[in-house]
Amino acid sequence: MNHPLHEKIGNLIEVTFKDFANLKIVKDPACCQGDETDLQQIPLFRTDQKSRHTRYCCVDLLILQKGKIRGIVEIEEADIKPTQICGKFLTSALTNFYIHEKDGGKVEMANSVFFLQVLDSSKLKDRSAKLEQFKNLEHSIQEIIPLKNSRIDRYKLLAGKESDDLSEMIHFIKTELGR
Repeated sequence: MNHPLHEKIGNLIEVTFKDFANLKIVKDPACCQGDETDLQQIPLFRTDQKSRHTRYCCVDLLILQKGKIRGIVEIEEADIKPTQICGKFLTSALTNFYIHEKDGGKVEMANSVFFLQVLDSSKLKDRSAKLEQFKNLEHSIQEIIPLKNSRIDRYKLLAGKESDDLSEMIHFIKTELGR
């Protein structure tokens, strides 16, 4: 399946941060440009027990720093309704661990985790109300975090197209990793 925005973001983040010390990028298959090696889903769990009962969601990209989850990146190319946007954020906020054998088993969230959501705006009509709705959603989520018992304490929502340079996204990630 073709995911041009996922692929662009996955590649851009990997290239930008490849030389950062103590940093690892974990990408979902949708974020890989034709690279068929090492493809995996990125499951997040409520507890450190890996089971169907504790798995809440899979995300598109994780940024691990010093062996802990520092950032979660979620990309929406199709369903950009508020319920989908908020649902992905909330299910991620309710988790504490990424568990996968490839990365040594359990990886817990750092004390401070950012959640970045990028929404594909390429199919929006001119003067669409969606862009203003996205700003309102971002502000509303920022007002309620951190949620009780969640380590996600920073949230950013961006709208863009595959043809955009996405420099605002890179700037946000660099700022967050430096905190």
